[in-house]
Amino acid sequence: MKSQIIIPARLASSRLPEKLLLCETGQTLLEHTWHSASRAHKPTGIVVACDHLRIAEAVADFGGTAVMTNPNAASGTDRIAEVAAGMPEVDIFVNVQGDEPDIPGDAIDLAVTLLEENPEVAMTTLATPIRNRVQLEDPACVKVVFGGDQKAHYFSRSVVPHPREWNDSLLTATPALFHQHVGLYAYRREVLLTLAKLPQTSNEKTENLEQLRALDNGFSICVGVIEAPIFGIDTPEDYAKFCASCEQDCKG
Repeated sequence: MKSQIIIPARLASSRLPEKLLLCETGQTLLEHTWHSASRAHKPTGIVVACDHLRIAEAVADFGGTAVMTNPNAASGTDRIAEVAAGMPEVDIFVNVQGDEPDIPGDAIDLAVTLLEENPEVAMTTLATPIRNRVQLEDPACVKVVFGGDQKAHYFSRSVVPHPREWNDSLLTATPALFHQHVGLYAYRREVLLTLAKLPQTSNEKTENLEQLRALDNGFSICVGVIEAPIFGIDTPEDYAKFCASCEQDCKG
């Protein structure tokens, strides 16, 4: 099956203004993400779905490909679907968030493989164990609950599953009890195009999580587990830590 990575990229961002164009490391944050995503073996290419000419110009500067999309698109899914409509030859579209510069290529390959090997599944995503209570209780850390068949039951900013009585041993359980959702998706073409036409659901609007639109409309989501945590860049502190890690890697 032919797969394609699409990185939805908006210029505006609330907690860290124009974060995708920050370049204190010598590369924009978006370029870092592009290079990480390019390490995946299964997808045949990468396209940035952007909403502003400055993003498109930045992509062109590092030799990437960008497509302008509706600046008023409601979500990343809608932006990706707009690009997907012009790629009828592609079977699977992979949504890689532009603010996750450390996304491993093999994580992307895992999401594609799960979709290829499970024909009954509409889309796939990833999760990683949560072993820290502060992270668990942080609403910015999206949690996912799934069963033994790896099918997602729910995504939430709240602590789910929610212990009736707390015990620190819950964080060290094997297999892990709590999982952080990694914001990467692989969609079948027809599923992506259908989702983009559906209205936002009440759960989606309440949690501000677009993947709930899929669950609320009966689409199955298979969750692949990766051990290494992947963190997006949302705040100045996040970006400072990322820049420090890049500097350390250069010294190493």
